[in-house]
Amino acid sequence: MTTREQALRDLRRTLTEAGFETAGLDARLLLIAALGISPTDLITRPDAALSPAEAGRLAEFARRRLAHEPVARIVGEREFWGLPFRLSPETLVPRPDTETVIETALALIPDRQAPLTMADFGTGSGCILTALLHELPSARGLGIDRSLDALWTARLNAYMNGVGDRSLFVASDWASAVRGPFDLVASNPPYIASPEIPGLDREVREHDPLLALDGGPDGLDAYRILLSEAGRLLKPGGLMVLEIGYDQAEALRHLARDRGLEVLRVAHDLSGNPRCVALARP
Repeated sequence: MTTREQALRDLRRTLTEAGFETAGLDARLLLIAALGISPTDLITRPDAALSPAEAGRLAEFARRRLAHEPVARIVGEREFWGLPFRLSPETLVPRPDTETVIETALALIPDRQAPLTMADFGTGSGCILTALLHELPSARGLGIDRSLDALWTARLNAYMNGVGDRSLFVASDWASAVRGPFDLVASNPPYIASPEIPGLDREVREHDPLLALDGGPDGLDAYRILLSEAGRLLKPGGLMVLEIGYDQAEALRHLARDRGLEVLRVAHDLSGNPRCVALARP
């Protein structure tokens, strides 16, 4: 019988030979998920034998990873802002870069105990809204998405992380079914220019929902909609924090100014790239 330690070693070697740069981490995460154990269990019981069912599940996980399916999609969960988030086919995998939106919003909120109202457009897994509600204990929030599947997932994540009673989720084509106004609007909208999508990394191109990626011919379609609605979505002095592509900061500055919004900050991610823009309604 194959032990846990042997299975880990074999899978790590297989993924390394296939060219995966994170083979060691991937193998560990897939083994833990396939066996339904904790990292501590893997460390303390490396000689435990895999059952036939566990071995079969691990083999299926390996097959999917070798086909370049992201580990997070295989195991069905990803951590964001220190919180666990379930995934579904209609949600993006939350990425560390998006935490820049949370950091920026929190830095611009003077009183975290205030009873703020918030909206998250294109909520997907609900990671932005849930993380903000987790940090703002008196706030209430609305998650908006065009996908019912994404909304069910976001609602599950909100309740799983203890903020379900302060959140609602609504199906809407952007702000068409939303009134406002809000103290804070946040969004990680689709911002990849349509012609660039075929050249995206295979893990993104083949497994992330196109609806959450395609930002139109120049990648700015969603921003034009949100900024044009900012006057009614934001309270006077209200804040809008938007994730952007690495090369879109200047375009967002122009769009915001054309619509009478004040650019408060352009924040950078851990790689030093512009990652989100904070705007205010004067």
